[in-house]
Amino acid sequence: MSQIKNYILIVFMLISITAFSQKAMDEDPELVQNNINYRITQSQTELENYNYYKAKKNLDEALELAENAGKKKSLGIIYAVKGRLELILEEEDKAIKSLNKAIEIQRIINDNANLGSSYKTFGDVYLAKKDYYSALDSYTAAKSKFEEEDLNEELAETLLQEGKTYSELKNYKKARDVVEQSLAISKKYDYLKTQSEALINHAKIYNKLGNDEKALEVALAGLQIAKTNRFTNTLNEGYAVISDLYHNLEEYKLSRDYLQTHLNLSDSIRSLTRINSSRNQETQFRLNEEIEKNKEVVQKLEKAEDDKNLGTLISILSVALITILSLLTLSLYKNNNIRLKTNNMLHKKNGELIIAKEKAELASKTKANFLSTVTHELRTPLYAVTGLSNMLLDENPRPEQVQHLKSLKFSGDYLLTFINDILQINKIEANKVDVEPESFNLKKKINNIILALNNQALDNNVKIHFEYDQDLPENFIADQLKISQILINLVGNSIKFTKDGDIWIRVYKIEEEGKTYTLRFEVEDNGIGISQEKQDHMFESFSQGSIQINRKYGGTGLGLSIVKGLIDILKGKIYVKSELEKGTTFYFEIPLEHTTIEEAKENKVAYFEGNKEDIDLSKVKILVVEDNKINQMITKKILTKMELHCDIVDNGEAAVESIKANDYNIILMDIHMPGISGIEATKRVRSFDKELTIFALTAVTIEDKMHEFEEAGFTDIIPKPFKQEEFEKKLYNALAGKNKASSTSA
Repeated sequence: MSQIKNYILIVFMLISITAFSQKAMDEDPELVQNNINYRITQSQTELENYNYYKAKKNLDEALELAENAGKKKSLGIIYAVKGRLELILEEEDKAIKSLNKAIEIQRIINDNANLGSSYKTFGDVYLAKKDYYSALDSYTAAKSKFEEEDLNEELAETLLQEGKTYSELKNYKKARDVVEQSLAISKKYDYLKTQSEALINHAKIYNKLGNDEKALEVALAGLQIAKTNRFTNTLNEGYAVISDLYHNLEEYKLSRDYLQTHLNLSDSIRSLTRINSSRNQETQFRLNEEIEKNKEVVQKLEKAEDDKNLGTLISILSVALITILSLLTLSLYKNNNIRLKTNNMLHKKNGELIIAKEKAELASKTKANFLSTVTHELRTPLYAVTGLSNMLLDENPRPEQVQHLKSLKFSGDYLLTFINDILQINKIEANKVDVEPESFNLKKKINNIILALNNQALDNNVKIHFEYDQDLPENFIADQLKISQILINLVGNSIKFTKDGDIWIRVYKIEEEGKTYTLRFEVEDNGIGISQEKQDHMFESFSQGSIQINRKYGGTGLGLSIVKGLIDILKGKIYVKSELEKGTTFYFEIPLEHTTIEEAKENKVAYFEGNKEDIDLSKVKILVVEDNKINQMITKKILTKMELHCDIVDNGEAAVESIKANDYNIILMDIHMPGISGIEATKRVRSFDKELTIFALTAVTIEDKMHEFEEAGFTDIIPKPFKQEEFEKKLYNALAGKNKASSTSA
């Protein structure tokens, strides 16, 4: 018995010592502050990890400690964090009460740094409540405090939220300016999280301002930072924004891929909405509480075993198990609902994207067919316009008529150029332009372009200067025709907008990797220049500086769009810098492969260089196959002027029968005709005559039909409208060749 008393005394003493130690710890100010700080830090960590109810529990414990110890600064911080937590849980009214308490305390003790954070959170609450002007007032107050305390990271975050608020007010230009300030601070001090989020929001603003290409550029930059640093929420938002941007740019496959990634990430972090997230956390928190209670049940079980109270044990255990199973079932049910909603959303979006893709493909096909038909229908009357104007100019018109006829001819030529530009734009957009690399001398090519454009430059009193890097080789392998077209367009543009000035063409190397040289081409002038506003739309189709400039200088506004498309095809980039009244510089960079093989000699155009008197024109018979009466008359007049006799038929069937019945030297075959086409008629002729010279005299787009012309067996192609001298030389060459062949065989 005395031994038991001794045990009891020892236990009592141990309890007293423990209680005294605990009291001493509780009264130590430093230890109390450490406990408070630990709980505040833990709550903020749990907040970032979506463990909202754990965060709340830590804050409640910290609040009790701070109130008992009278720690004013800590109380202000705790109420501010509570306000932020309540905002996340969509309890805005509670958040306002907590933040008011925090601000009241922080004002009294002049805790400016934390006061700024409270104002910033207040702004976030008003933003959530869609009270945008109150939000802006709160952000202004927060910025003032952060600037006083040199808290740049907090300032950058506040500016970002302010930019979001201006976006909600649809003041996108102001939003862009504010977000750019946030971005500048974030880049300067390397605040990667804010920088990433600012770039994503910048993309949204550019999208609203109608600049989807710029929006995509900044969104991808923000996404890369978020991906590298695993900023999950920003990454998730970035995928959604980029998916929408690719959809706007009609890149439907990329849009679908980014949407899928966004949905997968949303599912993985269980945050399709903040409400669902908070409810899941609530379920998890309650489940953890029940697990803690279950531990108590186990303790009671052990006690029940000692007391042999099996009935109580079984009851307690049953209640605990039923509670846990119920909560687990609830959690699984909610998660399953979220997954079903996500799958439904994905199927819906996928269906929308497939429909949009089909519509885009149909629209593209319709557009191509429309352009093909329209250009053919335009080229046919153009043949009449240019043909008749040339004929009238050659027939000694009255002096007062000459200028009118020249204007008519100029208008016809201009319209033909316009049609050709539209066709090229259409081919570029449809990805039907092939790259045809060949060895050529770059320096010589540019010199030839300058020579070709020099007369036009002299008309404007413009001098062209050419600077070619002396260390740069001259022979390269590339598509020289496309490079020529790019330079002709850019230099021609500079000549058009420069008067009494200079143009500089420069070529130099900026990178070398093996045989591949990345060259920079510059075309600089000191002409009228381009405003900053117009530079943003410089490379769009039908874009001119203004209506006045279009009327004064002419042009279709397609040249730079063609240039941009060709440079993209050559895997290059183009840039522009300009200032009004000072001039413009276009510079583009493209990769070219260096070669030691010199340029092949140019094949001369097979124009007639002999004497037409060597040909007995009286015996030459030509068949013109043409259904348009005006075109029949024009072609016949041209041939008569050439002292050539011709027969005319207006359809393919009649042409085949006439060729069988007569001995013709040359056939001029139209393509689109009633009955069988010119292509089908030529195929039938080739079945019984392989040697007859048949020219396709056509207004169709040659590139689209070239393989059909070759398969049908045409000797050559003469596109309508044509230059009369080229037409004559082709015919004389064909007749001279036949004459030579017959002389040799004789």
